[in-house]
Amino acid sequence: MIVSLAGSPRFKWYAFTAMAVGIFASVVDHGSVGVALPSIATHFQTDIPSVQWLVIGFAMTIIALLLPMGRLADLIGAKRVFLMGAGVIIAGSVLAGTSTDLAVLIVARIVQGAGAAMTQGTGMAITIGAFPSSERGKAIGLIMTMVGTGAVAGPAMGGFLVDAFGWRSVFFITVPIFAASAGLTALVLPGGNEPRRVQGANHSRFDWLGAFLSSSALLALLLGISNAHRTGWTSPPILAASCAFVVLLAGFVWWELRYSSPMLELRLFRRRNFCLGVTANYLMFMGSSAVLFMTPFYLQNVLEYSPSVAGLAVVPGATCMAILGPLSGRLSDRFGWRKFTVAGLMLSITGVFILSRLSADSSLFHVIPALMMTSSGMGTFYSPNSSSILSAVERESHGVISGLVNLIRNAGNVVSIAVATAIVTATMGSLGYEPSLDAVRNGSAEGVGAAFTIGLRYAFITMMGSLLLALFLSALPTHREGQARPAPTPAETVLRPATGQAEES
Repeated sequence: MIVSLAGSPRFKWYAFTAMAVGIFASVVDHGSVGVALPSIATHFQTDIPSVQWLVIGFAMTIIALLLPMGRLADLIGAKRVFLMGAGVIIAGSVLAGTSTDLAVLIVARIVQGAGAAMTQGTGMAITIGAFPSSERGKAIGLIMTMVGTGAVAGPAMGGFLVDAFGWRSVFFITVPIFAASAGLTALVLPGGNEPRRVQGANHSRFDWLGAFLSSSALLALLLGISNAHRTGWTSPPILAASCAFVVLLAGFVWWELRYSSPMLELRLFRRRNFCLGVTANYLMFMGSSAVLFMTPFYLQNVLEYSPSVAGLAVVPGATCMAILGPLSGRLSDRFGWRKFTVAGLMLSITGVFILSRLSADSSLFHVIPALMMTSSGMGTFYSPNSSSILSAVERESHGVISGLVNLIRNAGNVVSIAVATAIVTATMGSLGYEPSLDAVRNGSAEGVGAAFTIGLRYAFITMMGSLLLALFLSALPTHREGQARPAPTPAETVLRPATGQAEES
């Protein structure tokens, strides 16, 4: 049965289905847990900032472990790492659903984050490997469809589960979905001898020091950025975190350039497609993610719409992302990456510019089209951009590079939200209001909504600067953008890295 599936001409769709279930479950989990936070805070008799560590701890664990897990997948096989990750997520979900203490629940979310780091990058690598290299953009676009679908379904599913069965149900629902994904993966993907197929003696060792340095540097950066708007950018804890990040990053770079089997081959940044693609990817998400975080604050606390209306306002944009992701991916396989990355950035820039013109009494007809344009731009950009990055590296490195692409996206999200929050709260403080988003949520003073909106304008203008720089980099000429060279058979590609040079197309 397994052999027949691997040899089937429809193998790529079987592999994608197995990964799609896990990708969908991961995105739904994030959205549904966010909806459940108020109920969790009430149950444990604590405040929202405390329960937000369920989201923060989860996200930081993913970001810190994405690169090491991607490298591990290159060494022992993506299938093995994905299945281990699914098992870790299931264990963490059961622990979370049965937690009787908030501290245990936070630990459970960190466990889930470790599992998610194992499934995110490997899921992408497996999907890409199952498709011919001439359909790489199409494969990434299909992943974007599942991400967009999960983003729409997550809050809605979470709200229903919390209302009907209580907050614990949002964790238990993850168990059967990831169990199904693991079962399909075990059935569809052949395996068993992946480690022996990894080439070269130098590729047989895991870079433990590199993993430690990269994870520690990212944690220091994220902890500093996440708390800077509360304690001040020049406070001793933030300065200490910044210094730790610089030292750890320098150590990571020094070690990776000297170790014979580095976790991340930093010399890849000499390749034009790789360097431009990675940088533009980070700038894109740094310039866009804060929009999706800040706009619900504006809709609920300034325009005074209900949470359900604010949630529905995001749905058209998420739908556009789900549709345009695979479409731009397919077209970029045929016509090249640059025109689609540039078009996507122009859409997002236009959307963010429209949002920068918001006032304290704007209407939904101002907000929703702008959100649709911003999300459409993200969907149009991501697939061809990721395809251009992966085209510049050898197949045996697709695991760690897929992890890197996901890391960049997540890091861009965190930095974008932190920078926008700092700009908004600083503006509120300069106008004589409490420099805190809680002041907007509580509506504690007359005029605070207008002050928040002014800060929002400044934040969105800053975000536009990041997007314009990404547009400039994406418009630069790259190496040949035609179709990639023919791939090995899909089943072999998933399991065995191909030989040869990188596809600097």
